[in-house]
Amino acid sequence: MTAESADPLIAAAVAVRERAYAPYSRFAVGAALRCDDGRVFSGCNVENAAYPEGICAEGGAIAAMVAAGGRRIHEIVVCGGNEAAPCTPCGGCRQKLREFGEPDLSVRMVDPAGRVLLVRTLAELLPDSFGPTTLLQTDPVVK
Repeated sequence: MTAESADPLIAAAVAVRERAYAPYSRFAVGAALRCDDGRVFSGCNVENAAYPEGICAEGGAIAAMVAAGGRRIHEIVVCGGNEAAPCTPCGGCRQKLREFGEPDLSVRMVDPAGRVLLVRTLAELLPDSFGPTTLLQTDPVVK
């Protein structure tokens, strides 16, 4: 066991990737996030025959967090790709992460074995982002 695989967030992302439903693309992705109260939520990609009308792993994890009452992402791990190429969040997921995360949100991308391949902040992945405070005077998730 490596130090990386001992990280519970990485372990959760790797484990949920194994449950992905990707019969069309054959590209399984898992994501695990920790919200500001310490709880961990995970999600995997779920495809359907009306491809590409599926659900991304990050979106699934965010939906689980929101359904449980969470509102702020503290960190996230995305597991997919292979040992040579990290799986970065798609454009839509970058925007979803921005809705519940600050620009300094740490996004770690790991391979299916749990090895960290790339670490970026959300600001690096989505520069000059359009977020909740762009539309509102205050942050809608802080009450």
